[in-house]
Amino acid sequence: MNFVRKKEDDLIRKTVDISRVSKVVKGGKRMSFTALCVVGDGAGKVGVAKRKGADVRIAVDKAGKKAQEKMVRINTEGSTIPHTITGVHCRSKVLLKPARPGTGIIASAPVRAVVESCGISDILTKSLGSKNIVNVTYAALDGLLNLKVSKKKVPGIEEFASVRETEAPDAAEGNAPKRSNKSRKSTSGTSVKKEK
Repeated sequence: MNFVRKKEDDLIRKTVDISRVSKVVKGGKRMSFTALCVVGDGAGKVGVAKRKGADVRIAVDKAGKKAQEKMVRINTEGSTIPHTITGVHCRSKVLLKPARPGTGIIASAPVRAVVESCGISDILTKSLGSKNIVNVTYAALDGLLNLKVSKKKVPGIEEFASVRETEAPDAAEGNAPKRSNKSRKSTSGTSVKKEK
């Protein structure tokens, strides 16, 4: 695993993994390289891509460009995430938990690359299942993509809650409507005649 951090155009580019692959052809084996790259702006956007090339540099450039095209917005809350979530990809699972400010990033190398590129600086993580680098990276991205928006970020949520509270009936003060006894019938089923 080889980590390379570059800043170009205010983007954080990281190479998570480089591997050599071969393809058997008629004349023998054709060697090539695959690169897994993570690109983020450090402010809530991140992208992951894997590409192949005849040379390491070509593979890294192709993966970096594709990751930049696939950048997506992540819902964050300050320097951490809004809630606990588990990302899944193939046989890999990554548990992501919010942390207090100053905790730092407690994560393995692939998860750290995704989280740092996104701009999260306080988080607790745990890799479950398969330890494959590619699957763990995509599992971390899957967990971040499924984060829900915090209520603090929803515009007008406080005003809506205050209106609901004022309009709600105050049952504790006894203002609830009472049921009328007009519709009740006698248990015997017979009506009582009035005496003259």
